[in-house]
Amino acid sequence: MCVNYAPAQAGLLRDVFGVTCLAQAWPPETWPDYAAPLIVTSRDGRRECLLGTFGMVPRKRIPPGAARFDTTNARSESVGEKRAFSAAWKKGQLCLVPATCFYEPDYATGKAVRWRVWLKHDEPMAIAGLWRDWPGDGGQDVFSFTMLTINSGHHPLMSRFHAPGKEKRMIVIIPPTEWDDWLTCRDMELARSFLRPYAADRMAAEPAPLPPRAAAQT
Repeated sequence: MCVNYAPAQAGLLRDVFGVTCLAQAWPPETWPDYAAPLIVTSRDGRRECLLGTFGMVPRKRIPPGAARFDTTNARSESVGEKRAFSAAWKKGQLCLVPATCFYEPDYATGKAVRWRVWLKHDEPMAIAGLWRDWPGDGGQDVFSFTMLTINSGHHPLMSRFHAPGKEKRMIVIIPPTEWDDWLTCRDMELARSFLRPYAADRMAAEPAPLPPRAAAQT
């Protein structure tokens, strides 16, 4: 699963994804409940950029007394059944989460070490996601999103990450040639055909531990 990544900034959104986000800025790294851009299809069929909260159910939307639960990632196998995600999945509220890299924990040393994962040759990264809207202040909708994941137990690169004994999972990276097909897909059985592992030979990874102060803050 992925709970930390580097979102695409304004120039990359404009030059590569062909969208402009009305928000002026967002943090260089995203964690749960942080704001970051996502790309959806507008009513007239064009790509549109929204600023949303990372996590399908933001913490402030969890009712008082209810247990907190993580919704930054949605398992592709059960996304249509889980309450937090099923409505958006059945409505076909698919999105792309534009990024330059993401981070995962590696336990090869016996302790968790953060690694950075990116695409070779400066390929743009668009992660398959779901989005939803919430009523906001002043009648303006606000948005949230989650990333879809698949099993990575046999992936040459992604199988190395996450704690020993836990299932290996990875996010789904959509190739540029399929961006618009994914965004406009409303047949959810067909949508599952997009949820496949990205080729390991097109990915790169290296240790990227957090500075001590930043680690303490997270």
